[in-house]
Amino acid sequence: MLASLLNPKDCLFAALFLMNVLFLIAGIKAVRRGITNARWPLPIECVIGFVTEFLDALGIGSFAPTTALFKIRRSPPDELIPGTLNVGHNPGAVIETVIFVTTVLVNPVLLVANIGSATIGAWLGAGVVSQLPRRGIQLGMGFALLIAAALFVLANLGVFPAGGSGMDLSGWRFYFSVLISFGLGALMSVGIGIYAPQMIMLALLGLNPIGAFPIMMGSCGLLQPAASLRFLKTGRFDFGASLGLTLGGVPGVLLAVFVVKNLPLTVLRWLVSAVVLYAALSMLISAHVEAKRAASPPQARA
Repeated sequence: MLASLLNPKDCLFAALFLMNVLFLIAGIKAVRRGITNARWPLPIECVIGFVTEFLDALGIGSFAPTTALFKIRRSPPDELIPGTLNVGHNPGAVIETVIFVTTVLVNPVLLVANIGSATIGAWLGAGVVSQLPRRGIQLGMGFALLIAAALFVLANLGVFPAGGSGMDLSGWRFYFSVLISFGLGALMSVGIGIYAPQMIMLALLGLNPIGAFPIMMGSCGLLQPAASLRFLKTGRFDFGASLGLTLGGVPGVLLAVFVVKNLPLTVLRWLVSAVVLYAALSMLISAHVEAKRAASPPQARA
């Protein structure tokens, strides 16, 4: 019985359940406090959720594409995007976690260690991001999106190794993966997705790419509610846009996992990288404009 209670996957699902109960409680409290941007989602926000969660379940990721589409729409405001991403994409991430963790047989200790490390990183990172000024978030997200676009391009060019054949890492590789996952979890709070960098890191260490999927999905499934608790408490998210991501995202995940079997992922990554690059430049330009506005004398701003 004790061995069953200490089973790593059982512990993971217990933590997943607990974190999402806390997520729901925090969401209810946020609504009761009165959210300034409380509204029903627009149809376009549901469409964005559907498309980006569809891409997410295929392993492309959702954070960078969603940020790019938000930036093209010029809504929500830049400072609310990190919180909106974490809150809105959380339900889809939970579904992906359950599906991939139960179907892909990666070493459970490696799985739980990397997910736990990323979750702690996200919790600490969200505490910082939820207090950052608008320009700080614009700069952080702008550079994060540049990194994301570069990773998409390099993956398409075949720069990264295909990975090993094993479903486990041992020795220093195990501890190194846990350390890097902590940093990647913290970056999730700024808006850079964990999928591409975590998959690349695990492949470089020799893990089978299939084994990276439950680690990636599980990291998001646990770290997003952890990060969301901070954003729900401070109100630094767009309620309507988050709800739209959820309502559109859940069917997007289910379609990708259970219906769609083959897609030209290389073509999709090239398309996503172009859109993400646009969003990165747009975010950095916005930060530059914000800095000039702050530096100008009051009468000039008026």
